[in-house]
Amino acid sequence: MSSRRNLANAIRALSMDAVQKANSGHPGAPMGMADIAEVLWNDHMKYNPTNANWADRDRFVLSNGHGSMLIYSLLHLTGFDLSIDDIKDFRQLHAKTAGHPEYGYIEGIETTTGPLGQGITNAVGMAIAERTLAAQFNKPDHEIVNHNTYVFMGDGCLMEGLSHESCAMAGTLGLGKLMAFWDDNDISIDGHIGDWMEKGVPGRFKSYDWHVVAVDGHDADAINKAIEEAKAVTDKPSLICCKTTIGFGSPNLAGTHDCHGAPLGDEEIAATRKQLGWDHAAFEIPADVYEGWNHKTQGATDESTWNDKFSTYKAEFPAEAAEFERRMAGDLPANFAVEMDKFIAKTQEEMPNIASRKASQNAIEAMGPLLPEMFGGSADLTGSNLTNWSGTVKVNKENAKGNYISWGVREFGMAHMMNGMVLHGGFKVYGATFFMFMEFMRNALRMSALMKIGTIYVYTHDSIGLGEDGPTHQPVEQLATMRMIPNFQTWRGCDAVESAVSWKMAMLRCDAPTALVFSRQNLTPMKRTAEQVASIEKGGYVLQDYEGTPDIILIATGSEVGLAVESAAAMSDKKVRVVSMPSTDAFDTQDKAYQDSVLTPGVKRVAIEAGVGDAWYKYVGLEGDVVCMTSFGESAPADQLFKEFGFTVDNVVKTVNEVLA
Repeated sequence: MSSRRNLANAIRALSMDAVQKANSGHPGAPMGMADIAEVLWNDHMKYNPTNANWADRDRFVLSNGHGSMLIYSLLHLTGFDLSIDDIKDFRQLHAKTAGHPEYGYIEGIETTTGPLGQGITNAVGMAIAERTLAAQFNKPDHEIVNHNTYVFMGDGCLMEGLSHESCAMAGTLGLGKLMAFWDDNDISIDGHIGDWMEKGVPGRFKSYDWHVVAVDGHDADAINKAIEEAKAVTDKPSLICCKTTIGFGSPNLAGTHDCHGAPLGDEEIAATRKQLGWDHAAFEIPADVYEGWNHKTQGATDESTWNDKFSTYKAEFPAEAAEFERRMAGDLPANFAVEMDKFIAKTQEEMPNIASRKASQNAIEAMGPLLPEMFGGSADLTGSNLTNWSGTVKVNKENAKGNYISWGVREFGMAHMMNGMVLHGGFKVYGATFFMFMEFMRNALRMSALMKIGTIYVYTHDSIGLGEDGPTHQPVEQLATMRMIPNFQTWRGCDAVESAVSWKMAMLRCDAPTALVFSRQNLTPMKRTAEQVASIEKGGYVLQDYEGTPDIILIATGSEVGLAVESAAAMSDKKVRVVSMPSTDAFDTQDKAYQDSVLTPGVKRVAIEAGVGDAWYKYVGLEGDVVCMTSFGESAPADQLFKEFGFTVDNVVKTVNEVLA
């Protein structure tokens, strides 16, 4: 059997060989963290390479994702479905082994990492999910949820403000099953970090109320002892500060930024092999090293032990076991869609004249009893976002058995922690803030879309209609830019009915994130037939029409749908069709026949929305026009602002006349 150092050297060899073959990549971090990884993955982590997604596995996140060859090496060596040819294919087109770890490419990758700081933040979300799920399902003498979340992270993760947001939250919540390993190597791309990074990281984490210990990151016994100590601390997360040498083993480049983000070169690789005593050709792993790493037998044993526990649990608590299986599979209750349709029909019948943020809260109230997996929150704006409901139970350090969290003023951290909860499984997660502050969250939105996960973002105060807070709080370009994100769906309902439908559609989606955008001000309820209500799900539909081919089509979303209807009534000399388009993304997925039935080819169009209008030319064409924002807003009451910026019947009529002239 190989020595521990020789097992770690297999990571170093694979990493420098793959980066060299690709002529691209980051060999330094994998070579520096190889000893830590060997101890963790061989002696402490609970996982099964032949069934990577079993529910009670430990989660591992490589937050310093540029060091991707570390996790690829680990997955290959321990027995996951990742061949040596996949390793050789590192960073090539359509390879499993992408430049940064990509969720969904390989089993064993728990999240996509690359943008620094987001991996540790996802991991905090995973740890929150584990703690909450355990509180909801575990019974005395029946712990079916009991696993750890492990994170590797580098200096860059700790420089990003995102990590401050999430790590402070982790300490506040006392997430005792979260363990982070800091690759303390004093190097980033520009060189030694002393000129741009503080030296007080351990003190910072102690102030967050973390357990902190420092070790030699190349001493296996010290690493093992630190992990055991961290496991014993159950009331706070742990940071293990691992003093390492970047590019460990490279005689001429170790400890320098030259091995951070570039191949070592053939000569240096040969010298490194000699220095490490690794007498094997490129991509060659000897049998005894494979034997030392193979985790299939131990992984199967660990999973079998858990299966036995779950069988006993299932016999004693059959209803809870069935619910656990349903939630971890990501399936909604069988009656969800039917019950939501009843609520939507009732809302249409009642036609409440309320703000869509209040309509959103009504929908949450309706969904709450149907969805025990629903987990909500707000970035210190619950009273404004209206994301709580009568069944809200707050999660905090003292109480993990809840369904709602006050994230505090940390929108970016909130979003990535939500992504982590979704990735963990067992929850339908939503979080809210003012729409303007999605700008803090943009990377998280993009990452949830890239990973194809169903995170739900709730945004209120959707336009200049929020009024007196002024242009710093009034979203103008946000709708347009959010709609540009691939695999991301945005809904902006015009009344309580469309708001309820948007919630239903968000909950039904598990392969893409959704943004639900709601108003501060009351919105006029719209009359609809049952057929029109059913068509809302298609993203765009004919709300109001006349016999024959229309002279003009008005397209609007949100509060501006009411303006479109008023404007149509003022143009009695014209055949005006009003199209409500709460989701351009959903509408674009419909077949062409349906799209043409709504937006009849050859009929001129005007789009109306209190945001920038550039993207609307996709629907109105060069022969049409838009009534939209062309500047930032102002501080004033909403009614004055809508008039000031042209959202009036007179201006819509004028625009239509110009288009038809």
